[in-house]
Amino acid sequence: MTIATLGRSGRFEIGRVFNSTFGVITRNIGLCVGLALLFSGLPTFLFQLWNEARMGKLAGVDSSNIALADPNVVIRDSLFTLAFVLVYFILSLLLQSALVRATIEDLNGKKPGFGDSVQIAIRCLLPTVGIGILVALGAGIASLALLVPGIILWLGWSVSVPVLVQERLGVLGSMSRSRALTKGNRWSLFGLFVILFILAMVVQALLGTFVLLFGTGIVGAVIGAVVSAVMSTVMSTATAVSYVELRQAKEGTSVDELAKIFS
Repeated sequence: MTIATLGRSGRFEIGRVFNSTFGVITRNIGLCVGLALLFSGLPTFLFQLWNEARMGKLAGVDSSNIALADPNVVIRDSLFTLAFVLVYFILSLLLQSALVRATIEDLNGKKPGFGDSVQIAIRCLLPTVGIGILVALGAGIASLALLVPGIILWLGWSVSVPVLVQERLGVLGSMSRSRALTKGNRWSLFGLFVILFILAMVVQALLGTFVLLFGTGIVGAVIGAVVSAVMSTVMSTATAVSYVELRQAKEGTSVDELAKIFS
């Protein structure tokens, strides 16, 4: 049985995307928690623990001697941090791809599977990394010149990964297709992501207050991992739902048609 389509032709509605996003997560809470912990929560937790230990060592060093620290240690820590950033970048793309698959399956009235979602994500890994790098470079360079052009470029490319996973158009083809789909609806997408960003800041502030009251260490690492996992899941699912909504609004494409690529 197929769930009813999200939208009506020609209209992209923030409220409907917002509700559908949390509907998908609620109906598949076990899957979402598992994917989020694997691709976001666990790596964040391990990095937080390492960083807490590193900062603890620095706290016991005379501030006048910090500049004289072993350069090998400084280089090692910098390389480790860089490695974590790269690994987290790849894992975040895997999470987004897996949740695109899970979202389409859910909206098609099916029960998405953990293994199937991960398999699709791994299959699309290399091109999604390519998209991630190009989007980061393009939007980043534009933002260095002027902030608004950078935001506009990022919004135009915001559904590139769902396009890649669903339509298999390659890196440049998916980015071009994303710009076509988002055209005319980028301010709506901007509003959606601003709402989610504010929500993330509120959650982070509340949990940060909890950390200040009850201590750091393991507690801080766990809370950091939880925030990362939750927000990664919400943002990735919202992006996938936005892609479905855009296709239905602009092209009248049903969820059934979107799901056929995996049949």
